[in-house]
Amino acid sequence: MPGNDKRRGALRKTNKKGATKGSGGQRRRGLRGKGPTPKAEDRVYHAAHQRKLERERRNSGRHTKNKDTVELVVGRNPVVECLRAKVPATGLLVAIGTGHDDRLSEAVAIANARGISVVEVQRQELDNLTGNTLHQGIGLQIPPYEYTTVHDLIGGIAETGKPGMVVILDNITDPRNLGAVIRSTAAFGGHGVIIPERRSASVTAVTWRTSAGTAARLPVARATNLNRTIEEFKRSGYQIVGLEAGGQHTLDTYDGGTDPVVIVIGSEGKGLSRLVRENCDVLMSIPMEPWVESLNASVAAGAVLSEFARQRRVAG
Repeated sequence: MPGNDKRRGALRKTNKKGATKGSGGQRRRGLRGKGPTPKAEDRVYHAAHQRKLERERRNSGRHTKNKDTVELVVGRNPVVECLRAKVPATGLLVAIGTGHDDRLSEAVAIANARGISVVEVQRQELDNLTGNTLHQGIGLQIPPYEYTTVHDLIGGIAETGKPGMVVILDNITDPRNLGAVIRSTAAFGGHGVIIPERRSASVTAVTWRTSAGTAARLPVARATNLNRTIEEFKRSGYQIVGLEAGGQHTLDTYDGGTDPVVIVIGSEGKGLSRLVRENCDVLMSIPMEPWVESLNASVAAGAVLSEFARQRRVAG
């Protein structure tokens, strides 16, 4: 009988198992449309998709330099310093294949303990994000700093019931100086720091690191106009003390540190702006050896804040 003959070539071959009636809808499904064809750049296997990713990486690298977006602290020592200082961070990037050492291990351990995501990325991607290859295989993402307003700063100090002590910086463009001033202000019981919106250092990743994390607890405000800001403090009962060589007072003779006070500090080179200087109630200098021309802004701030803090301790 055909199909039962065991001779070679006489067997009927079939892959059917069980009931085979009908197609089970396979033909109907096969006739259905699959929708529009995805764009070439959306197909992961297409070269256009790789070009799209490369554009996004380049754009991300440019964005890290924008003051209003996430910044990246790179280098093993700087990253560890920021993590130790509890600087707010959103992610720790580690290049794949990076050699481990104690600093990298510590950075990963601190990040894990603080709940900061640790993400492995291609070294080329980290190169693109930083714009160079000097990152040592590690980068820490820092979110934008949230500034307060001058009005909120004055109101917050008033709620404490204590005489306020605030620092205003004029013509300070070095973020390390800003970070050091923030740290000194916090250390000596100050209530806040104010910087201009334009032509001034802002709170960047470098500032965070220099402030040793105190920027997370001390308010920093941005002012559109320093002279209007000074007038607002005057109306709130503050004495405005500007630091300038040759002022009518010195740090040894001025005893108004116990009152609500604003300390205005200019840059080491330019000093105070003319209008800001004219708007100060008192111009005060810091006594020092005659052969030393001037002090760095952060050092000057530390000296004055320390003396005013001493006066407040003595006054009880």
